[in-house]
Parts: sequence; structure tokens; C-alpha cells
Amino acid sequence: MSRRVVMQAHQARLELGGREILSGVELELYAGEVVALVGPNGAGKSTLLSALCGDTRLDSGNITLHGVTLSGWKVKDLARLRAVQMQESNVSFSFDAQDVVRMGRAPWAGTSFEDHDDEVIAAAMQASESTTLAPRLFPALSGGEKARVAFARALAQETELIMLDEPTAAMDIRYQELLLTRTRERASMGATAVVVLHDLSLAAAYADRIVLLDAGKIRIAGTPRQVLQPHIIEEVYRHKVAVIEHPESGGLAVVPLRPHLNTRHGLREEFV
Repeated sequence: MSRRVVMQAHQARLELGGREILSGVELELYAGEVVALVGPNGAGKSTLLSALCGDTRLDSGNITLHGVTLSGWKVKDLARLRAVQMQESNVSFSFDAQDVVRMGRAPWAGTSFEDHDDEVIAAAMQASESTTLAPRLFPALSGGEKARVAFARALAQETELIMLDEPTAAMDIRYQELLLTRTRERASMGATAVVVLHDLSLAAAYADRIVLLDAGKIRIAGTPRQVLQPHIIEEVYRHKVAVIEHPESGGLAVVPLRPHLNTRHGLREEFV
């Protein structure tokens, strides 16, 4: 049974400051899946996500959404199809958290969907456990709280494509798990989710596919078991790891090996 392609990147190439950030990237995104973009610092993860959401223009190649290049979509129509949560959640004015979530409903202004704004906003804040933050000024929130509110805004936008750039970076374990659980729920209802993650174990637990980037190129893309192989991770990240199977969940966990540590005497002199 063939899967429905929602978005496609073909020979995506981008150069910034004389350095090639993306190089010949080929990627298809399907309906109902969670795709994790992983890789070391500077690999091109956030740049690729920015290009996929239409915020960064390619030097060559193209990205299509439902077969139409991103430049062929009107801004409002694109906003009704994809929601984006960037790494840093900045708001110019002192809006409260609920007003920030309400911004996610802007693409639906003037349509029949606007009649359900309050209901959708409440549901999104409940899903992200940010309801208690509703009256608080957004700039006064902690990094993790801002991330939860920004995620609620993305949920409230009610799009078929959700793009999240390191959404769990400022969150504790509970909210990391909550956010990715909610993302998986949206995928189970037919949405497509693309998430930039640094934590390979989180990617293994929640992603249907992992795309491992290295120096602007896709090193490998596939299921967590196909991608998260010790020799591949060690080659890309230049650090030895163990990939273990959790005894209860059966999921994979990626654990860095630390030969420079001595459990009795602390740090050794050498760092391997």
C-alpha cells in the first residue's frame, strides 16, 4: 500500500557565508508519520526545517507541498497547512500566554473555523498542560514554559503539517515526553510531524523515521533501528556510543561511552 506524499525536497542546496549548509538533500514526508531530524551541531537540521517551512529560500533545488512549490502558495494558505515552532519563542509585546496561543488561530480568521477558536485554544493549552499559564505574561515565563505555550500555539493552528525545531530543549523530562506524545497523537490522526531533536533516545522512542544529517547531507534515513547503529553514530558524532534495548518498552536508547571517566577516582587525564 503506497503512502501519501505530503512534502518533498528535491536536490535542496543552500549556501550561507560561502559555506554549503545543505547539499543535494532528497526527502519525502508522508501523511501520518513523525520524522526526526538529528545530527551534530552545524549538520544543517534547523536550516533544513526552515527551508521546509518556507522561511529560508534555497539556492537550488525545490521543495513542494502537495506537488506545488512553496513559493507557489499564498502566505495565508500556507499558514493553514503548516504550523511552525522555532527554537526561540520571542514575542515583541507583553502578551499573556493565552493571547500567544490565540495567535495560532489567525490563519482561520474570517472563516467558519473561527467560531471554534475558544474551544480549540482551550484544548491546545490543556494538551500542553499550559492552562495555568494562560494569564501570565509570556516574556516572564521560563524557557520551558514558553516552549509549552509555543507548542500549544502550533496545536491551535490545526494544520496537517507540524514543524518543530528543538521543542524539547528547555523542557524537563515530563514535558519532553508530553510534547512528543501529543505530537505522535496528531500523527496518528493523519498529520505529518517533523521534529529537530538532539536526544537520539527521544528520536528512537517517538519517530517513525529518523533522518541523520552530517555536514549538510543526509547520511542515512530510515527507521530508528536502521539509523541508530553504533558505527554510524560514532562516525557522524565522533564519539563512541552503546545502543541498548530497553528491557520494558523494547525501545532503543543511545548511551555515550565515557572511557575518560573512572568511577572510583573521577576524571582521567586523557579524553578519548
